[in-house]
Formats: sequence, structure tokens, C-alpha cells
Amino acid sequence: MSDLLRIEHVSKTFSTGGPPWRRRRVDALDDVTLTVSAGRTLGLVGESGSGKSTLGRCVLGLTGVDSGQVVFEGRDIQSLSRVERATFRRRVQPVFQDPYGSLDPRWPIGRSVRESLDSFRIGASADRDKRVLDLFDRVGLKSSYAGRMPSQLSGGQRQRVAIAAALASEPELIIADEPVSALDVSVQAQVLNLFMDLQADLGVTSIFITHDLGVVEHVSDEIAVLYHGVVVEKGDVDQVMQAPVHAYTRTLLDAIPGADPPSPPQAPEQLIRADN
Repeated sequence: MSDLLRIEHVSKTFSTGGPPWRRRRVDALDDVTLTVSAGRTLGLVGESGSGKSTLGRCVLGLTGVDSGQVVFEGRDIQSLSRVERATFRRRVQPVFQDPYGSLDPRWPIGRSVRESLDSFRIGASADRDKRVLDLFDRVGLKSSYAGRMPSQLSGGQRQRVAIAAALASEPELIIADEPVSALDVSVQAQVLNLFMDLQADLGVTSIFITHDLGVVEHVSDEIAVLYHGVVVEKGDVDQVMQAPVHAYTRTLLDAIPGADPPSPPQAPEQLIRADN
């Protein structure tokens, strides 16, 4: 099985705001190395501030890296030409946490789904209209919704629109950043089932970013756990869920509702990075 994406020794540091004498460096990512094989889903897990969303933005090319490489199909994305970068944007698509924020509130949702088809000039106009309706059907929305505005939809419906928009250009890789965290629990299950169905039907490669190991268990083939920008554990989903090695992973598992009683508190030094 070939690697579609390789993240090689990626580090990223930010500087906090304020006057120069108060600024400090924050290591968002520290020597992160991961691979994602074609047709597989990598669950990227960690608490707020762990660096998982920063890593997602680096893979999308929205945030540059300080060192290391993000390699998509054998090419470092930082070295792509302008034309190659446009192709990359078509082949790698995001699904963000807030579907209302990612949809233009002035546009009917049908236009939002069609936007990438127009931008990348995919098919004739009539073909694009048909593609939009086909995508609505695939994500479980009625075609009659195409003329509705985002404000007329529920959170779950808006996220389905965002997923349809991401699929429009037939990407090879989807970066889903906390796509269900803003939804009610019952709606979360529906959207997670949709992701799993799309994975089975289309075989699209995905990075599913979340703070919840209980969520990522259902959609992922592999899991990587980030702690303060460091990958402290990675492996097949069953391996990580059933026999976690790192204390931080066990802490995340203990936080899952209905999980086994929490383990005894760990000393702070036990939560420092594990050797990979």
C-alpha cells in the first residue's frame, strides 16, 4: 500500500502577541513524522493546544513549516509551482469545524457546493448542475435544498453541505478538522456514519482531527496522538485503543464517557514525550 502523504520531521513555532519584551516562542509542532496510505483514514487526536489543527493547516498548505517537509504524492508541497499548487488545492480539500463559518452566508448552498467546480472549470455548466444534485443525494440532502441559505439549515445539514463541497472536486485527500465537535451527540453519529459510508464508497484518503478518542475510533484505520506538538503514540486503531502505551493516551481514553474508571493520576514527567 503506497503512501499518499508523508509528513517528515515537521516543526512549527509561533510567537505570542504583545510588545517584544513579552513575546515568547510556542512550539506548535516538534519534529512530527507521519504517513498516510492511499485509501486509509488517520485519526489525529489531542487536546486543545496539542498542535493537531496546526498540522492540518500545514498539510493543506495554509500554514508554512519552519523545518521538515509535507510530501504529497512524492512532491514537497512547499516547492510546488503556481499551476501545481492550484492542482494540489483541487486534490486536497478541507472540512472545518464550523460549517456555518465555512459557507458563504450570502450564497444558496447549491452555489457553495458548485464553487470549486466553477473555480477549477470541471465539466460543462449543465454537468456541474447535475454534479451538485448528485452530491446532495450522496450526503443525504434533498435536491430541493439547493436554493436554501445556510441560515435556514441545522448544524448537521450545514456540515453535510460542507462535506459535499469538499467532495465536489473529487479530491484524493480530505482534512477533516473537528468536523463533529460543534454538533449534538445524535447528529454527530449521523455525520460520522456519513464519513464512514463515503470512505467505503469512494475510498478517499482522510485525516480526521479530533480531541475525542471515542469519536476517532469509529472512523479511523490508524491513530496518532499529539501532546504539546509531539507525536507520543501512533499505531493501528485497535492497538492504540486496546493497549495504549503512553500515559497521555490512557488519559484521553479515561475521558471517554462510559469508559473504564480512570487510572491512578500520573506524575507530570510521565506525560512527557515517548520514544517513537
